[in-house]
Amino acid sequence: MWLELQIFGFRALWSPYFLLFVIGLGVAYFLVTGPYRHKFGGTDKPTGKQQVMFYIAIFLLYVVKGAPIDLLSHIMLTAHMVQMAIYYLVFPILVIKGIPTWIWKKVIGAPIIKPLFNLLTKPLISLLLFNALFSIYHIPVIFDFAKSNPIAHTTISLVILAAAFIVWWPILSPIKEMDTMRPLVKIGYIFANGVLITPACVLIIFADHPLFAAYSQDGAWLQALALCVPGEVLEGISFSISGPEMFSPMSTVEDQQLGGIIMKIMQEITYGILLGRIFFKWFNQESLRVDPIPADIRN
Repeated sequence: MWLELQIFGFRALWSPYFLLFVIGLGVAYFLVTGPYRHKFGGTDKPTGKQQVMFYIAIFLLYVVKGAPIDLLSHIMLTAHMVQMAIYYLVFPILVIKGIPTWIWKKVIGAPIIKPLFNLLTKPLISLLLFNALFSIYHIPVIFDFAKSNPIAHTTISLVILAAAFIVWWPILSPIKEMDTMRPLVKIGYIFANGVLITPACVLIIFADHPLFAAYSQDGAWLQALALCVPGEVLEGISFSISGPEMFSPMSTVEDQQLGGIIMKIMQEITYGILLGRIFFKWFNQESLRVDPIPADIRN
């Protein structure tokens, strides 16, 4: 497959401009949280763990949005679902945990952002917002439209990413005043999140025909490729490529089913890790509590 992908060129495969953007994010993080933090009202430097999390986050951001997997996501639904799982489930978690609390307080405390953020991060609203947007995006007619229009594709992607940050905030908030959920409620919240995202995955897994024109019809597929392949390159090679099946050993339906399975598995792994961390943290806190000595023993 790798040799076949070479025909799209270096720019489509490695997105050098996006790489510069990601490097810029890393440099900005280093400067704002490090030597220039006092100019931004900062106090403590981020811990080593926070720095590792943030730099892993922007590395994954480049991997799924700049490296060849981004090109593959317009060719195979399997790659698209890997991209979605990392971009919406893993990346926001790492960013939330990687950015120092004082930065979050400044961002969320802004007059325009604060009331809206407080509303959207209410557990029921955040759950319904993210899962509804994710499911609606994968309605075939909307998905195909997004894959055919650069502005729509970018806008929808960023809106769902914002909703992903919002859905994780109630259980991961680094601001103590906003971390008000009890551990058992957090566990229920994660279970509810897993249930709500399941219908979209199930519909994709059990469909017996191709759902998305962007992966099954040549015209729509070429439009989707135009989102990441320069126009002059695509015009020069369009006559020599027959369709997505040229780059995958699977049929369109098999690729579609595998994509749904991968999304569900990666979602379960991510949610399972969070559940484990929350449960054991709560268990350890409960076990450290000392029961009062019974009155008859004291006497």
